[in-house]
Amino acid sequence: MKVYVLTDLEGPAMVSTWAQTRDYAPGEKQRSEYFLTGEVNACVDGILDFDSAAEVIVWDGHGGGGIDEMEFHPQAKLIAGEGIKPPYFLDNSFDALMFVGQHAMRGERGTLCHTYSSTTVEYFKINDIKMGEFGCRALMAGTLGVPTVLVTGDDVTIAEAQDLVPNIVGAVVKWSLGQELALHLSHEAACALIREKAHEACSRITEIKPYFFRGPYTFEARVQEGCSIDWYLRPGAEIIDDRTVRFTEDDICKLPI
Repeated sequence: MKVYVLTDLEGPAMVSTWAQTRDYAPGEKQRSEYFLTGEVNACVDGILDFDSAAEVIVWDGHGGGGIDEMEFHPQAKLIAGEGIKPPYFLDNSFDALMFVGQHAMRGERGTLCHTYSSTTVEYFKINDIKMGEFGCRALMAGTLGVPTVLVTGDDVTIAEAQDLVPNIVGAVVKWSLGQELALHLSHEAACALIREKAHEACSRITEIKPYFFRGPYTFEARVQEGCSIDWYLRPGAEIIDDRTVRFTEDDICKLPI
């Protein structure tokens, strides 16, 4: 078995403020990296409980890094560094994709919810479906025939994932009470739950279909008030208004996801 694990720093238990995820607060961020790395290691353990010979590749998907390399699981491999682009070395040799530490897309609910950038993006849509990082990357995996079988994070994140992949295995490690407020499991309880759910997800890989719809893929980005759309402009792009741009690609990996 070969499993790809995609991580982010806003979703682990005990992480609920922006300062805990930012480089300007190194002590706070270091603790968050400890929490995330523990949850990732628990996910790896759950996969290995199911298949002791499994190959597990982890991508540290948090800008600025979110994994404590000194504590990273000795039986997994880590993709870390600059310059990575879609599909992030994910390909059809993988049996499954799992998300650990995921957050919800920008909206009215969800602890630390945002869509790719907390400071610039109001929403992303693909073929008129509003998506955050989970949806965009689950669809990317689906175009490769890879099912997304596990997601961990707050209750809003798991509900968002289940809207797209109804029978995905979810591990709720905290319940959102606000943008920077949550009710958390302990780190130990969160890790135990994720280990259990990762094992369950492995056992259900054949039941969970890849999230997929055919292209071409029309991407629409709307930026927050006062932000520029220039980064999204390219030949053939349609400017809807001063905050919204739309363009179409046949290859989903050419979208900024």
